[in-house]
Amino acid sequence: MGEVAVVPSSCYKSFLIRAGAHFSRWQWKGKPSGKWPCRVWRDDSRSQPLLIKSQTTKPSTYSSSITTDIPLYESPEASFDEYLKDKPRVFKAIFPDKRRSQQLNEEDWRIHMLPIQFLFLTVWPVIDMRLKCKSKGIDYPARVPHDITKVLDLEIIRWELQGLDDILKPSQFSLGVKGALYPERQEAQSRLKGQLQMTISFVLPPVLALVPEDVRRDVAESVLKRLVESMKHKVNGSLLADYFEFKKEKPKSLVSAEG
Repeated sequence: MGEVAVVPSSCYKSFLIRAGAHFSRWQWKGKPSGKWPCRVWRDDSRSQPLLIKSQTTKPSTYSSSITTDIPLYESPEASFDEYLKDKPRVFKAIFPDKRRSQQLNEEDWRIHMLPIQFLFLTVWPVIDMRLKCKSKGIDYPARVPHDITKVLDLEIIRWELQGLDDILKPSQFSLGVKGALYPERQEAQSRLKGQLQMTISFVLPPVLALVPEDVRRDVAESVLKRLVESMKHKVNGSLLADYFEFKKEKPKSLVSAEG
C-alpha cells in the first residue's frame, strides 16, 4: 500500500516518501489515517519506498562585503595607530557583551553569536576571531595601500554551529570572515577606512535539498548582509566613541607620568 508522510519540523527523522500517492501543488489527495504521529495519507496503489536523498554534492557558496570610509579626528597625543595597539580594548569596543565573549590568548577571542535564522532553522554560531596589528606594509590585506602606517586585521579561524539536530547539520560547512581597519591620512586630514567580507559554503542536508536555489540564495545573502552591516554599525559607532574616550584619557595619563 502506497503511503506519503507529510513531515512537520518535529518529524524530520521520519522523512520518508512512498511512491504512488496522488498530490497536486497545494493539496494532498487521499484519505487521512489517524494511526501515524505525523500527517499521513493512503491510497490503494502498491509501490516501493522512495527515500529522499540530497542531490547537492557541490557546496553552495554565498558572500557579502561592505566598506566604511568616515572622517577620523585624530589627536597628536593619541593617534589611532596607538589606539589599535590595544587589541583587548578594540575588541571590547566592537563586541561589548562580556557574557558572550572570552579572550583565549593575546590575539584570539571566542564569541557566542546571537541566534541566526536560516529558512526555518535557528543556529547559534560560536566563532574564534583573531585580531592582529600589521605595519610597514608587511602582509597587508588586499586593497590596503602599503603606505598605511598601521592595519588591524580581523579573521575568523574556527567556528561551530550549535543548536542543530544531526539530521539538519550540513555535511560540509565553512565560514570565512576577513576584515581590515586602518587610518588613512592625507595632509592634515584623517579618515577611518575598513573592509569586511563574509563567506559561507555548505552542502545542504537531505531535508533541505528540495528548497529552490533562488530561495536559498536570497535567504543566505540577506543573513550575511545583516551581519556585515551590524559590524559596520559597531565600527562607525561604538569604536569611534571609544577612540574619543581614549583621546580624553591620554593627556591625563601623560600628566600622571610626568608627576
